[in-house]
Amino acid sequence: MDSGAGIDADDACVWTERLGWAFGLIAEDPVARGAALIHLAEAQRKAADALARYNEMWLLTRPLGTDERYREPAFLRARWRHGQAQKRSLPDGVWGGPANGDLATWPGLPYVLLFLEWEARYPLEWTQHAKAWGTKQSLIRKVARARHEEATKAKLTDLVEVIVHRAYRCKDREYVRVARAVDSADLRHRLERAADSDSPWARCHAGYVLWLLDRPDLPNTRRVWRSWVAGGAASLL
Repeated sequence: MDSGAGIDADDACVWTERLGWAFGLIAEDPVARGAALIHLAEAQRKAADALARYNEMWLLTRPLGTDERYREPAFLRARWRHGQAQKRSLPDGVWGGPANGDLATWPGLPYVLLFLEWEARYPLEWTQHAKAWGTKQSLIRKVARARHEEATKAKLTDLVEVIVHRAYRCKDREYVRVARAVDSADLRHRLERAADSDSPWARCHAGYVLWLLDRPDLPNTRRVWRSWVAGGAASLL
């Protein structure tokens, strides 16, 4: 295996080496975001090239059979290089999760939050360069299930506030899970302000989240959401 094999270690320094550049994607400075987008495009190109080589080696080693293929050094090298290239790109780099299942202490958590914040604050750039609705949904559900420290709860509270103020985007309804997980007086105050704002989107979204926070047993289903949007929330009681 290549000399860089040790980079598979799952610690904060390794994550910084792989994806530290990605924080530029959520920078307020458009120049910084532009530089990060250029870096992302190159990372995605390398991942695509590595995948092509992996697929090529898959075909070349097909006659060997499965057992022999996974003992073939050239195939294993191509497979490893593809995995490493994925870890340096988005959305691939935030797939998976901690080996011990504890997302709250996982060194990859800041990058999961980064990916969600990028979609929340710069949705057009996210859609153009790394659209992955399934990944968005999976990450929201994962962070909603974890037991987080206060700093992470504050970040998630900020995300919920951003989401309710904008026009609905695919999988935004999943943030109800997050709101329920980090429910607090601060969050409810922000949602109440949004529900009283001049924005029809904010009134609808924030009102829906507040309504469900007061009804923890009511499922956050598509039917419930559609009924709320149609103004039929009273009929669900």
